[in-house]
Amino acid sequence: MAVRPRERADLEGEPVNFQVRYEDIDLMVVDKPAGVNVHPVRSGERGTLAHGIVHHWKEQGGEGKVRPVHRLDRDTSGLLMVAKSAYAHQLMDRELREKRLKRVYLAFLKGRLSLSHPVTGTIHAPIARERNHPLRRRVSPQGDAAITHYRIIDETNQATKVQVELDTGRTHQIRVHFAHLGFPLLGDSLYGRKSSLISRQAFHACELTFHHPLRSENLQITSPLPEDLNRLARELKLDWEAK
Repeated sequence: MAVRPRERADLEGEPVNFQVRYEDIDLMVVDKPAGVNVHPVRSGERGTLAHGIVHHWKEQGGEGKVRPVHRLDRDTSGLLMVAKSAYAHQLMDRELREKRLKRVYLAFLKGRLSLSHPVTGTIHAPIARERNHPLRRRVSPQGDAAITHYRIIDETNQATKVQVELDTGRTHQIRVHFAHLGFPLLGDSLYGRKSSLISRQAFHACELTFHHPLRSENLQITSPLPEDLNRLARELKLDWEAK
């Protein structure tokens, strides 16, 4: 059991389905299921990951504010780091900005990427808000710098499985970048089309590697593909174990 400093929570805890992959008195890394918001996005919203984390802490005899170090979209599954204090958040935010927090993702793209792009590559494409849409982002010369590294894991004529790393963390960055290349994520109705094979974007945060600034440890936390993405890989005849 990881004990944490007491601090008044800013929302009421409630049971929410998620797994703890790592926890100490300063940080935790949780495995978020798809379909769950990290924080409430509208007044009165319940059932978010933050509600579940507050409940988890209270079960341990603690209380505090949930401070995510980075972001995950509602329909993206996988690893999210949470700081347990303002000081820990400040330290890990610096690690993130100075590119010492390595975030690795797996994504399934529509189409065969290698027909027009190398097996490994880097996407340099600034991202800005879409003028006429409240949620969408787009590649624009006037946008904020955005850098995505990728490696093809496996592919068929129908789809490509890629491993992705981020140098920057713009909203919807990976989704925007691959849609810009003409290979949107499978199931991504915002930047591509709905899919009969999966009900959400095929995207999973599978690995976090970082130096713990308060424990002087190098840590690597991993998350297996959830069942809906394993099923998708099998249906597409893609390597569902390789990363």
